[in-house]
Amino acid sequence: MEFHANEGKSVTIQAMGKTWARHAIATHFVQVGESYIDLMERYVKPVYQEGDILSMSEKVIALCQGRVVREEEVRPGFWAKLLSRFVHQTSAGPGMGLPIKMQFAINVCGLPKILWAAFRAAIDKLRGVHGTFYRIAGLEVSGLDGFYGEDIPEYEHMGVRIPENPAGVCDEILEKTGIVSMIVDANDLNVEMLGHCSRLTASDEELLDLIRDNPAGQDRQLTPFVLIRPVQD
Repeated sequence: MEFHANEGKSVTIQAMGKTWARHAIATHFVQVGESYIDLMERYVKPVYQEGDILSMSEKVIALCQGRVVREEEVRPGFWAKLLSRFVHQTSAGPGMGLPIKMQFAINVCGLPKILWAAFRAAIDKLRGVHGTFYRIAGLEVSGLDGFYGEDIPEYEHMGVRIPENPAGVCDEILEKTGIVSMIVDANDLNVEMLGHCSRLTASDEELLDLIRDNPAGQDRQLTPFVLIRPVQD
């Protein structure tokens, strides 16, 4: 099998004292409500072998679970419009700089918590500390993707939330397909572990080292699955 890397990414990486090869598995554009078990059978099983680890994008699992929020469900109010003006946009996208995303954060956390998160973030920014807003707001807020169609037009009017019970999903996939997997929230700035199957005993930090360069990419590569295989000496 010939391993394929997305443009600008490397096939191999050094982690846990070994060399690992990563293969970006291309799929169709997964729609809301599809079965992740069917996706495993169709795209992953034909190339998977014992000893491999599958890294899965959180978005593809969330779409399968129907964990989406539509534009018409979130109407930005005064505070969302005001607070979003002060958000710095990174190369990963506008994030909470979009009023609709800020309103989602308010809906999930409540206005007092978001005001506190914004205040603390402003203070910490003066001290050179970044990421405070998301640390206080939590994963539901930091993990929201979508409402931004520059890279993926289908997400312009839809937000994709983080998956529900990601570790449980990975254990279900292991039970039904034999595939050892983990679910990550990754972009070119950061990677975060959301959950992995119980067979993986390495630490989250060690597992994230396998994909620290985000081999799946964050544009329209359509490679939500990355097969990771140890390279034999």
